[in-house]
Amino acid sequence: MRIDCSAVLFDLDGVLVDSTAYIERQWRDWALSKGLEPAPFLQFCHGRRAIETIRLAAPELDAEAEVAAFREHAVGDLKLPAVSGARELLAALPESRWGVVTSGVRRFALARLVGAGLPEPSVLVSAEDVREGKPSPEGYLLAAGLLATSPSSCLVVEDAPPGIEAARAAGATVVALTSTHPAALLARAHRVVTSLADLHLVSAPDNGRPLCFELEPAPLMSA
Repeated sequence: MRIDCSAVLFDLDGVLVDSTAYIERQWRDWALSKGLEPAPFLQFCHGRRAIETIRLAAPELDAEAEVAAFREHAVGDLKLPAVSGARELLAALPESRWGVVTSGVRRFALARLVGAGLPEPSVLVSAEDVREGKPSPEGYLLAAGLLATSPSSCLVVEDAPPGIEAARAAGATVVALTSTHPAALLARAHRVVTSLADLHLVSAPDNGRPLCFELEPAPLMSA
C-alpha cells in the first residue's frame, strides 16, 4: 500500500510516547482515591481529554473541577520511552511537514516529548486549544491549517477509536497502531499496523511535493 500526503499528524500517547501503562495507572489511582471504580475511566481514557473521560465515566461529577485537581497531581516530568521507530521517523520528516494532535495538556505533552528524546513539533495542538476533544475533528482541522495544508491531504497516525473517528471526520487518511487497542477495535482506520516500523517513508522532499509512505500491500478498509 502506498500513501502520498502533504503532512503527517501524530497522536502523542501510544503513538510517539509509550505512556499507555502510565496513563492507566494515573486514572486507576485517581479513581480509587475518589472511592470510584476504575474500570469506566479506563474504558474511556485513551484518546480523549480528561474532561470528556470524566463526563462519560462519571457524569455525576463536576468534570471541570475534577480536571483542575487532576492536573495539579499529574506528574509532568516523568521520563517515558519513545515508541519504537518514533525517533527515526520524526528525524526523517521535514520539520514543516509534521505535527502532533494530543488530548493531553500542552505542558505535559512537551515534557513527555522531551523526556522521550523526541523533537518538539512546530505544530502542537493540545487539550487547551480546542473546544471539543476527540472524536471531534476540531484538533486535526486546526493542525492542518497551522501546517498550511488541507486535512484531506494529511496522514494521521492514531492508536485509539476516538482519534480515528476525529481524523476520519476531518477527511484525513488514518493509519492505526495496535499499541493501545486490538486491531478489531481499530477497524475504522484505513490501515492497521503493529509498529511505526511498518510505516516506511520512501520520499520526504522539503519542497512542497508529496511525502510518500509504503506499507505492506493491503486494500483500504471500506468506509
